[in-house]
This record gives sequence, structure tokens and C-alpha cells, in this order.
Amino acid sequence: MITRLTPQDTAFYRLESSSNPIHIGSLAIVRNTESGEGGGAAILDYDRLVDLVESRLALVPRYRRKVREIPLSLGRPVWVEDSRFDITYHVRRSALPGPGTDEQLHDLIARLASHPLDPARPLWEMYLIERLSDGRCAIFTKSHSALVDGDTALEIGHVILDAGPAPRDVADDAWIAPREPGDIELLVGALGHLARQPRKALEVARDAGAGAVAVLETAGRAAESAASVVKGVLTGAHSPLNTRTSRNRRFTVVRTELADYRTIRRRFDCSINDAILAVVTGALRNWLLSRGEALTESTTLRTVVPMSVYVEGTNGDQAQTASEVSSFLIDLPVGEPNPVIRLSHIAHAIEFNGRHRRGVRARTLVHLAGFAPASLHAMSVRAASTFAEHTFNLVITNAPGPQAPMYIGGARMLEMYPVSPLLRNQASSVGITSYDGHVFYGLNADRDAMADIGVLAAAVRDSMEEMLGACV
Repeated sequence: MITRLTPQDTAFYRLESSSNPIHIGSLAIVRNTESGEGGGAAILDYDRLVDLVESRLALVPRYRRKVREIPLSLGRPVWVEDSRFDITYHVRRSALPGPGTDEQLHDLIARLASHPLDPARPLWEMYLIERLSDGRCAIFTKSHSALVDGDTALEIGHVILDAGPAPRDVADDAWIAPREPGDIELLVGALGHLARQPRKALEVARDAGAGAVAVLETAGRAAESAASVVKGVLTGAHSPLNTRTSRNRRFTVVRTELADYRTIRRRFDCSINDAILAVVTGALRNWLLSRGEALTESTTLRTVVPMSVYVEGTNGDQAQTASEVSSFLIDLPVGEPNPVIRLSHIAHAIEFNGRHRRGVRARTLVHLAGFAPASLHAMSVRAASTFAEHTFNLVITNAPGPQAPMYIGGARMLEMYPVSPLLRNQASSVGITSYDGHVFYGLNADRDAMADIGVLAAAVRDSMEEMLGACV
């Protein structure tokens, strides 16, 4: 089957460069022995993971499709079935020098996240990383942002997770590699499409002479954001978060307890999202101070905050389903020294912006039990891309995950961290996911511009302590 990329799919596909790979990453840590001590037999090995992924590909059919350009650029690229699809090319294995430490794992993830995907194949890879300490292994998945839209195309992490140790039954997949269309066939199809829709000829001409940003403009998304002006002090060339990026990355994580955010919510009558952003703001403040930045009480960082709008569970805490992903700009008050006042500013800003948000549909997610948040992070990056490049300092994606244990091939998932891409001239990205009573931060950063990413990670913990101290 041949389907045309949407304007936004096309934008993401063409935005990618060697220094800006635009793929969504997801890191899952699983307990891979019965005892958890590392001495027992592995529950999930490479062959079992390959079988699991292959059996679930029918649920994410775009993962067998690759992108083909139309000859002479007569139209947007198309998705076509990969006649040479090889599951073992996409599902790979790696190992740490055992027993591997978390720091070694994070270094490996940084290297894997630095490499663009092969444009001649379906745009995704998955790695089984073995020999972690304490009987654990890791699964790192990266999917191109053009591949996942959260509605018609989900991230593969959705479909390999199960609610129990026994993998759920999935209908047999009778997929057979089809014949790929030739260039002449694609050209004839594009000409026929233009003949039926003459107004598309203007779009083709625009695409042929413009970059991916212009594609986004033709989609009608960037016009509004281009009118936004970055406010505050730490903006543009003055912000250490906005600089030219290299092709290399650093990655680190922070694990926090969901119960702590609930404590903040109860004390100050705010939302969990408000509490999370307040902790991030305090962390950014401490990080900026560690760099010697001169902050005043009015100093802000303008942040794109795509957030999942979800239906809460019966206890008011557990996110069950997401109905849309909303995106808006918030000025985080990093200059404010009082954590309670910071939280108040953030809560009011989110309440105001919530009435004027731009939503991205997530209808598929509403009906998918046990969903993983990776698709929501993919949608969040899409939402963030609708803002003009020089109008913000940082992207923070926050997606709720299941609050009950999940399993991959029978192995219990212990932790899950998003690895969000860096948009152009963004030195860092912050991805946040809640799962099974915890809130997990994935901090992805440019290797040259953010050598002190570990300072930011430590600042998250310090900021949490400061917020909890204010609750007393």
C-alpha cells in the first residue's frame, strides 16, 4: 500500500540532519531474572524479543514501511512497504561489560541516540542491552518523528508491553513482502494526484524550493507561533540552552517518587503537572546559578510545554487514558527564589494557557488499554515543532504512563525514560514519564554544550527537596 506523507510528516523527514536526528527514544529497564540477582536464567533474550516484536508488527504496520521520494520532487514523499524488510536489522543486541553500571548504560544510550536512522529502511531501531547489574536488561527504542503520529501510527512500545507476565494473544500476521513500486510508477501516481487536485501544484512548487520550515508554514501551523516573541532575560544568544548543536549527545536520568508530587498537590491545591513543572523550574534555576548566570526576580525561560490531557482514575492520581496532547508556551520563573511563588506563577500560567491550547488528537490512545507514553512524547514533539524556532528556550514533554506493573516478553518493566530529540539550536530536552508510582526524567543534551547535564540532574533532586520542605 502506498500512502502519502502528511505535510508534518514531510517536515520532520526533511528536518533531519547529522547534527539533529529527529527520532523519539524510549528506554525501558526490566528485571530479567526471576530472582533479580542476576544469577538465574534470563526471561527475555534476543530471540524472544525478536519473536515478540515480529508478532506485534501487524498492530503498527507503518513499522514495515519506508519513505520513498517522488522523482522530480513532484509531490510529498510516500510510505511504501519494504520488500526487503529484515526484522533482525531493526531489532539489535548490545551488551555492557558486566555487570554494567547505570552510567555505562546512559553513555551507550547517548551514543545510540546520536546516530540518525537509515533513510533507506523503515525508520526505527530497537536494542536489547544485556548484562546490566542486578539481573536487569534494557530495551532502547528509537522511532523517527515522521513515523509516529499517535493517531493512525503508534510507537512500537505501545504494542510490546503487556499487563501481565503472560504475553497477550495477538492474531497471526500473514504479512508477505510485496513488490515495491518503481520510480515511474511513483511518478505516474504523483502526476495523477496533481491532476485531480490542481491546487496541490502550488504546494509542490513551494516544497521544491523551500525547506522543512516552509512545509510547516504551508500546513498553517507556524504563522501563529512566528508572531510570538521570546520574553525575559535568558533568550536567544544569551541563553545557554540555545546554541548550535553537534551530532553527539549526553544522556542521564532522574528517578523521583509520584507520592512526593501528590504531597505538593495536596498542600498547594495544584495539579501533578504543576508540581512537576515547579520542580523542573527550581532545577533549571539552580543549574543556571551554577553556571554563574545573573538572575533577577523577573528572569524567565520560555518553554514549550506539550502536555497530555487525560482522564484521571478513581483515586484522582492515576492517569488512565489520554484524549489529546496540548502545546503552549510558558515562561518558567527561574529568577524567583521562593519555590511556593514559582509554583503559583506556573499554576496560573497553565490555567490561562489551558483555555487557549492547541490540541493534537489522541483518539487511538483513548481506546488502547495499557498504553505506553512513548506515543504521547512523539505527539508532544510534533506539537512543539509548531512554534517558530527562536521563540523558546527549551522543550519539556510530560506524558502519563500506566500506574500498574507492565511486562515485556514476561520480564517486568522497572523503569521507563523518554529520550526526546533536540530541536534545532536546542542544547537540551527534558522528557518526563510517570509509571508505577514513580516519575522518571530523561535528560538528553548536546555533548559539547551541556557537559554539565549531571548538574541539572542533581538539581532536580535538590529542587524536589526544596518543594517538599515548603510543604511542612
